[in-house]
This record gives sequence, structure tokens and C-alpha cells, in this order.
Amino acid sequence: MTGWYAKRTPDRPAKTVIAVTLLALLLVAAVPVALLAAVVMMMLGHIVGGLALFGGSVLAATIAVALAGMSGMRHLRKLVSGQSLRVVQLDGSHSIDIAEPGASDYTNVVQLDRSEYTEVR
Repeated sequence: MTGWYAKRTPDRPAKTVIAVTLLALLLVAAVPVALLAAVVMMMLGHIVGGLALFGGSVLAATIAVALAGMSGMRHLRKLVSGQSLRVVQLDGSHSIDIAEPGASDYTNVVQLDRSEYTEVR
């Protein structure tokens, strides 16, 4: 039972992806608050400061979302290309070749050998 829990806990790259994603979500959620604060600042006469606050928050949220997307895609590629993601066929067979379909219920079907296949462009 302990081995199962050890295998199910995320490794360091997965924890990093989770942390970056949470940071991106927090920064995106902070954009409306920054807009409200920027409007209040602009009403008080600090136009440049309000625009800088809102622009900076949007820029930070955009960078965080892009970073989370890139790190998530890189982590996903590592999972798919490596052996840590095991793909198992549902029928339980160990063959990786795709089997040809068996007998058909249709009467007008022509069965072809592999040598008779042609490439259509």
C-alpha cells in the first residue's frame, strides 16, 4: 500500500507545473482588481500610474499564462514520449499492430491484401 502512494505523488516537474499554473490563475484573477484600483487612481488624478498599474497586471498575467502553457506542454510531451505514461489496449492484447477487421455483415465489400493497397493523393 505504501508503494502505491509513493507512485501516485507528483514528481518535482509536475509540482512545478502545478505551481506555475496556480500562479497564472491568481494573476488572471487579479486583473479585475487591478482595473478597479487603476480606475480609482485615475479618478484621483494619477492617470499615468493607473494606466501603468493596469498594463502591468495584464502583462504579468499574460506572461504567467504563456509560461504555464509552455511548461505544461513540455511536461506533457515528456510524459507521452517517456515510459512514465503507459498506454494499455482495452482488449488486453499485447500486439501493437492494428488488426484488420474480421468478417463483415456487408455483401458488397471487397477484401484487399496489403499488397493491393494504393496511396491516394
